[in-house]
Amino acid sequence: MAAELHPRSGKLIGLSNSNRTAQRNQPVQEFNHGLVLSREPLRDRDVFTVRIDKKVNSWSGSVEIGVTALDPACLDFPSSATGLKGGSWIVSGCSVLRDGRSVLEEYGRDLDQLAEGDRVGIQRSARGELHLWVNGHDCGAAASGLPTRLWAVVDLYGKCTQVTVVSCEPPSSMERDTERETVDGHEELPPTHNRPDKFPNNIDDSGAGTGNTGSTNNSPAVGAGLGAVTSGMMTNDALLFHEKCGTLIKLSNNNKTAERRRPLDEFNNGVVMTNRPLRHNEMFEIRIDKLVDKWSGSIEIGVTTHNPNNLDYPATMTNLRSGTIMMSGCGILTNGKGTRREYCEFSLDELQEGDHIGLMHKASGALHFYINGIDQGVAAAQTPPMVYGVVDLYGMAVKVTIVHNHNHSDRLRRNNAIMRALSPDVGRPRPALSLTSDPDATDRLLFHSNCGQKAAIISEGRTALRPHATDDFNHGVVLSGRPLRSNEVFQVRIDKMVDKWAGSIEIGVTTHNPAYLQLPSTMTNLRSGTWMMTGNGVMHNGTTILDEYGHNLDRLKAGDTVGVVRKEDGSLHFFVNGVAQGPAAWNIPPSVYAVVDLYGQAAQATIMDDMADLPPLPEDSSEGPTVMSPGSPCSVAGGNSANDLRFHQLHGTNAVITNGGRTALRQNCRSEFNDAIVISNRCLRDGELFEIVIQKMVDRWSGSIEAGVTSIRPEELEFPNTMTDIDYDTWMLSGTAIMQDGNTMRNNYGCDLDSLTTGSRIGMMRSATGDLHYYINGVDQGVACTGLPPDKEVYAVIDLYGQCVQVSITSSSGPLDNSLCTSNITEKSFPIHSPVAGVAHRLHSKHGKNVVLLGEGCQAVRVGGYAHGIVFSAKELKTDELFEVKIDEVDNQWSGSLHMGLTSLAPPELPSCPMSGLSPSLTQLRAKVTWLLAGSEVRRNGVLQRQNYGASLDRLMVGNRVGVKRCSDDTMHILIDGEDMGTAATAVAKNVYAVLDLYGRVTAVSIVSSSVLEDAESIKAPSLSSDSCSDGEEEINNAPPHLVMAFLENHGKNIQLSNQNLTAARVSSYNQGLLVTAQPLPRQQLFQFQIDRLNPSWTSSLSLGVIGHSPDRLNFPSTACCLKRSAWLLQRDSVFHNSLKICENYGPNLDTCPEGTVLGLLVDGNSCLHLHVNGMDQGVAAQDIPNPCYPLIDLYGQCEQVTIVTDNVPTVGGESGEARCQGDMEKADMVDGIKESVCWTPPPEVNPNKTCEYQALCSRFKDLLTLPDGYFNEDAKYNLCYCESCHKLRGDEAYYKRGEPPRDYALPFGWCRFALRSEVSSAFKKWHIAYHGTSVGALRRTLDHAQLLSGTSSIFSVSPAKMEGPNGYSEEVPRVQLSPTMRYSGLEMFAPKVQFRDPRSHCCHQAQVGFQVCVRPGSYKVGPQNLGTSEPLDPRFSNTEIEWITKEQGGTLLYGLLIRVE
Repeated sequence: MAAELHPRSGKLIGLSNSNRTAQRNQPVQEFNHGLVLSREPLRDRDVFTVRIDKKVNSWSGSVEIGVTALDPACLDFPSSATGLKGGSWIVSGCSVLRDGRSVLEEYGRDLDQLAEGDRVGIQRSARGELHLWVNGHDCGAAASGLPTRLWAVVDLYGKCTQVTVVSCEPPSSMERDTERETVDGHEELPPTHNRPDKFPNNIDDSGAGTGNTGSTNNSPAVGAGLGAVTSGMMTNDALLFHEKCGTLIKLSNNNKTAERRRPLDEFNNGVVMTNRPLRHNEMFEIRIDKLVDKWSGSIEIGVTTHNPNNLDYPATMTNLRSGTIMMSGCGILTNGKGTRREYCEFSLDELQEGDHIGLMHKASGALHFYINGIDQGVAAAQTPPMVYGVVDLYGMAVKVTIVHNHNHSDRLRRNNAIMRALSPDVGRPRPALSLTSDPDATDRLLFHSNCGQKAAIISEGRTALRPHATDDFNHGVVLSGRPLRSNEVFQVRIDKMVDKWAGSIEIGVTTHNPAYLQLPSTMTNLRSGTWMMTGNGVMHNGTTILDEYGHNLDRLKAGDTVGVVRKEDGSLHFFVNGVAQGPAAWNIPPSVYAVVDLYGQAAQATIMDDMADLPPLPEDSSEGPTVMSPGSPCSVAGGNSANDLRFHQLHGTNAVITNGGRTALRQNCRSEFNDAIVISNRCLRDGELFEIVIQKMVDRWSGSIEAGVTSIRPEELEFPNTMTDIDYDTWMLSGTAIMQDGNTMRNNYGCDLDSLTTGSRIGMMRSATGDLHYYINGVDQGVACTGLPPDKEVYAVIDLYGQCVQVSITSSSGPLDNSLCTSNITEKSFPIHSPVAGVAHRLHSKHGKNVVLLGEGCQAVRVGGYAHGIVFSAKELKTDELFEVKIDEVDNQWSGSLHMGLTSLAPPELPSCPMSGLSPSLTQLRAKVTWLLAGSEVRRNGVLQRQNYGASLDRLMVGNRVGVKRCSDDTMHILIDGEDMGTAATAVAKNVYAVLDLYGRVTAVSIVSSSVLEDAESIKAPSLSSDSCSDGEEEINNAPPHLVMAFLENHGKNIQLSNQNLTAARVSSYNQGLLVTAQPLPRQQLFQFQIDRLNPSWTSSLSLGVIGHSPDRLNFPSTACCLKRSAWLLQRDSVFHNSLKICENYGPNLDTCPEGTVLGLLVDGNSCLHLHVNGMDQGVAAQDIPNPCYPLIDLYGQCEQVTIVTDNVPTVGGESGEARCQGDMEKADMVDGIKESVCWTPPPEVNPNKTCEYQALCSRFKDLLTLPDGYFNEDAKYNLCYCESCHKLRGDEAYYKRGEPPRDYALPFGWCRFALRSEVSSAFKKWHIAYHGTSVGALRRTLDHAQLLSGTSSIFSVSPAKMEGPNGYSEEVPRVQLSPTMRYSGLEMFAPKVQFRDPRSHCCHQAQVGFQVCVRPGSYKVGPQNLGTSEPLDPRFSNTEIEWITKEQGGTLLYGLLIRVE
């Protein structure tokens, strides 16, 4: 019988290849309706065999096969084969079903486990038995008593999306030629075996000389095949472009090149056709020479029956409504209408310059397209016999050239294709011949002679080099001479390097055969069949798939080795110096060539033949509990470190993992609410906390994040829609319900996940006793459930469901309780040196009364109680000097933990020990200003400044390290286990000591840090001239040189450089303004630039960040947000990594930065990226920044010019005289964080945001009040806006002190201040600052009287005036309510809202007004709020002291009008 499928099939099936190939349409959206049957009934003993061509991972289940007595000609096709009745036997998975009912549970091979390329067949034996055949092996009888008339059934179900019938013959014939594939008379290859890169690169010239076919009967077929293929190329009638072409086409190069004129003005009228019809099996191939980045759409190619001599050329070929088949994008258009939406995985719109596109009109009438030499399969089954090739230079495509294949590579490729199809042995490893002197010579891995333009192969193919490595940095691609075998390690040693370039060696594999591959300048430019490790990332077809995979190849030196291996399971692994880096990719095709790109610094490499010294290949990744995620840091002991927790690379359909495996998000969050389950990359240890922070939510859906644990391994988990659908080995918290295996065990648990908001932290931990605990914002919510099996591994699970869109793993994840951990952190976990006498920091002899110092002041122990454990550093800390201690002992009978910070209190000024007068705890220390971290709260003199700062100190265990330092920008930073938690406090005084409090659980610490200068001197090599140098000279000589930065010549096309490449300007449009520096950014060096010019005609503004790869080869996109490889970007007030948002509400909104703003980037010693605005550190923006990295600026929208700030370029607000640090200022001399003059008017630079839209809106409302201009300061530069962007740009703190005695007041965040004209003297500097909320109707009268009035003076009175009786004040003197914070005075009962229409936008807003006033000390009384609320209104001020009352005339001075608009 014929090996064909019946033309009637399931409704989603498409047949091709003469009804031998079946494909299920919409494979990602639909999983069934893929039923096909044999064309004729089976003959006894015939095995109807199909090959699995394609599978997808979207579904469960796979191919099903069997027989049915139902005639397909009249069959009503069900959705799946298991729905067939009336005498049907189906093998599904490893079960056998008859008429939909299971008759055999465990049978043969599991069909769900078959892979692409596997073959499965069905047979009715002569005795009426059903047999299943898998890859030529009989699985035995599955059923008996079958009727004689049966049709074969194949169901393309679930993962299986395409099959091809390969035979229908008795098994004896199939066993004799298991691998043989029947090819039609014109050598059309099956879809899986049509790639020339899978063919060997050595064959005999004649077909009869194969020698390995096993039968000489194949020789004539080979000869015939060659003749058929090459017959069209035996004439001198070359294939060229026809002289008649589109109106904008210009032909050149003897009509082999076509170019569209005016490509920036016109996008069509670029049709060209071949000068003659295409011959059968003749390849028509073009190369893309030029593209423009202006239009959408790109090149289109196809065939037409129209003769170019008679054709009236259309504007685009898809406008032709007859005789035309075109490939456009990734689809096929016939006569202008779409016939196949997704023809292939490549899109013509995404091809780059240098890519090849070809087509072939087969003798059978089938039309095939080729992308870079790879056959994309049948595009149209039947085409007319005479067709012309046609190319439409549309949109981005400007210039193409015909590529003639009259060369050995083309013949070799075609000959290999034919012999591969006819001979099962071609391309397989040949056994060693006993007659040869060197049996391994033919199999030895060598470099192929076809290599990059600037490369050369020497030493009999073992060594590759770039002879002119100092002149060129690319074109050094080399490939192996044969494909790699499974589990065969290809390893090279770097022989020679040059230090002129950035970047270095890259290694990987490709499906392309080097014999015919036109090698690109760098291998990462290849857009098909290629996997490369570059730097510390992995790229597939030029796109980054792993950002932080393994050891950075750019850091290797001469003598280091790199290797690659494709394992038997199809996974790809890399080696660096013999150390396995873990799995990098999966589903790698079997026949791949090794690739080495001698790029940048790498100048020469040699293949390492001797594999004896290599470590054994790691076991299969699915067999061990410590599988490392490709996104996790590469470490031999990575699986044992506490901070290696990441998200697994396997996840739900709608989930995306980024930021090195730390961040997970749900894509299409407004159209999809589920299918976004993510799981930890390894199992959790007992007592280990897995904590995430919610970074983004949407208000579109009901329900939110769900969290829990499962003992199902990620590799075994078929990810459901939601995790609560799993009915085994899973424990989840959903809302307030604890669920086990999908069933509710308990309601009203201590927390509600649906009520959490952005910024909330969720953690989960299994104890050693099998209890599951949840933590919300670091607080244990108690036991959620018990009885988790202790002998099973559990993985953390997060379901990004409903409102929850994005989460990130926090640095707090890790061991939580030493009593619960199975592998506690020990001192060996931290590679630190013991303190050395004369080098280490010391503790001061003045300390709390319960403290004893040991080890010459290097250790402190609390010997009693839980408090009185304050200790100080022996000396003041220098700028950027780290003071660090290690936790030695804890006592779990106490609560609380270590406190740490900085203080201006000098220990030498304290009385001698014992110091019973010292505060019992650091939070109560008030003698001088103290900044400290207690838990996760930052406090200043005990008053809360910031919550949820970094990891909580309450979780510290033995072995953890905590450090503090004062940075050069007057900020305090806390470090936990070496990780900088970012800016904790600002405006820290210069002369400060480190201070810590052995409080609560922590009873003993030891110093592990040392003085920077002393340490440097201790390790400095002896010098003969050192005695003659002063200390200052030594410090200067040892300081690292400051690298002068400049912009790189490679930049966006709208950029013009000047001023020795220090100034960059965008000269046209609003985009194409990308810049990078020519030099990498050294660690700890601040790179700053100034905004010179803004253009208000555009919206949005600049963005900045860093990239982790060399900019020399960077092809700049139109905007920075299009960079998707190793890029960290700060845009507006968000942080992006590879175009995905990882952080919101970071720093000021960059769109509001005015001209003169100085922005800076710094990467600290812990590889954390910091943004500086006018010298103020905004804290950590991103972590794990690679080294080297290059600063990046996008001059977008309003921002048109910037200049790099060097030592001789003044920064904004800079003074010509000696600069004075903010830490030197007395707080009593400051108003709103700015040093005052006698008239209290701040300098112009304190309000840098001259383009603030909020300030402009408030100003327009002020104008509507028609208040006389004489009441306001004439100079508008003294007005201050306290919106979020403006106060962050200034670096304002939330609270300041003023007056004598000093008293706290809060800045009016969210309000805008307009300075009032007032006659003041220096005496007013001693007055306090307060606020008064009032109504709009009372404004004019208050200004007229130049003093505050009671509520009775306004028709908008919201509170009655409080008048004294006859024995008190007279009734003419009002009582005025004030407050040190606008959080109280700005309440609606004091400052009622009024509605107004903005004259500019015509939108309605609500506004409030108030006054900022100066109050004479002693003229007011402090009292409680009168609102009757118990909730604190301001964290700095108690509700019992938040209201001030004054009745004295002249006791207040109006300072500014405050306006807030909603």
